[in-house]
Amino acid sequence: MKKKLTLTSKILLGLLLGFIFGLIVKQLPAGFIKDTLLLNGILKVFGNGFTSAIKMMVVPLVFVSLICGIASMGDIKKLGRIGGKTMLFYLGTTAIAIIVSLILGNILKPGSGISMGTVEMGSVAIGESKSITDIILNIIPSNPIQALASGEMLQVIFFAVLIGIAISVVGKKAEPIKVLFESANEVCMKMVNIIMLFAPYGVFALVANTFATVGTDAMIGLMKYVLVVLLGLLVHVVVVYGGLFKLFTRQKIKPFLKKFTQVAVVTFSTASSNASVPVSLEIMEELGVGKSTRSFTIPMGATINMDGTAIMQGIAALFIAQIYGIDLSMNDMITIVLTATLASIGTAGVPGVGMIMLSMVLQSVGLPLEGIGLIMGVERIIDMFRTTVNVMGDNVCTLVVANSEKDIDLEKYNKEAEKLVD
Repeated sequence: MKKKLTLTSKILLGLLLGFIFGLIVKQLPAGFIKDTLLLNGILKVFGNGFTSAIKMMVVPLVFVSLICGIASMGDIKKLGRIGGKTMLFYLGTTAIAIIVSLILGNILKPGSGISMGTVEMGSVAIGESKSITDIILNIIPSNPIQALASGEMLQVIFFAVLIGIAISVVGKKAEPIKVLFESANEVCMKMVNIIMLFAPYGVFALVANTFATVGTDAMIGLMKYVLVVLLGLLVHVVVVYGGLFKLFTRQKIKPFLKKFTQVAVVTFSTASSNASVPVSLEIMEELGVGKSTRSFTIPMGATINMDGTAIMQGIAALFIAQIYGIDLSMNDMITIVLTATLASIGTAGVPGVGMIMLSMVLQSVGLPLEGIGLIMGVERIIDMFRTTVNVMGDNVCTLVVANSEKDIDLEKYNKEAEKLVD
């Protein structure tokens, strides 16, 4: 009997075929077939349609799952413990990520030997930096309905946590509304499952469009920068995430890595942390993580955990400084670490947000903002990799926190390990 391909296999196949097809389309002459029919027609409909469908589920799923998770905790002290551990993990690993990037950037010097004339300049809109006071105040929604409608994730999380706490404190009288949100959560998850059936086609279209547009030409002058960033991401995944996972869970990592491929293809093709939330919640449930933990750590991570982006920022700052011949002092390095770590709290998990964060980092140490234009040619490609690292951090944090809270079914997790052996 012929074995059917799993959804994950189909998505990976779509990613590979999309890469190949994109490079083929890149070689086609400009005209109706390439521009109108393929890039702005078929590929745009399937790619953007899939992305929009995933993003459609983010706010309702985060909102209802977070309420269900908080309400099911019972003990409010548990929320404080989980929240504290989650914030410590996210901000701690982001600081480590930026330190790793500065070490690699100083040792490998990606900007050395590159002439300004060989680098393709791009244009970018510089984001307005916010003060810490504004970031904190912006967490509290003055109009929660507007926050839900506009997708302000920190405000949505704050409002959902408050409702969850209230349901938990009220107790039995709030049981009907608790059941309502639990039913809504099940419906949302089923909708995600339906949307994911179309993932192979969406991933194919998104990846094909990216490589048909960017191609490989833009990478030639910036290859050293790209390789240093990818090396930084690899070091962070293997040493930091791998080390924390083994140290705090003592479990086999293969079951997690196998499940994470489902999330990785979504992050790689959409370059959006928010788009990964529904899939991350689903694989965490399959690995045995309790609702009270996963419904808090995953949405929070998509909002504030930017390890991959922090690595890019540190290397990009040094790359720009080296190209312009500017030496950065130790105080400048410390400023970069602090700015990038704090900036990660107030930025959304959407494509391109790294450029806004990078503008804040460059401003903090007096580097020319025009330098951002130097790396725009390869930004989309790096964005795909760094977003995947960001989201892997969300999932590792969830497993670490769940294990510390004994909110993980290890028997269910180990069954996934047995499947790998079979």
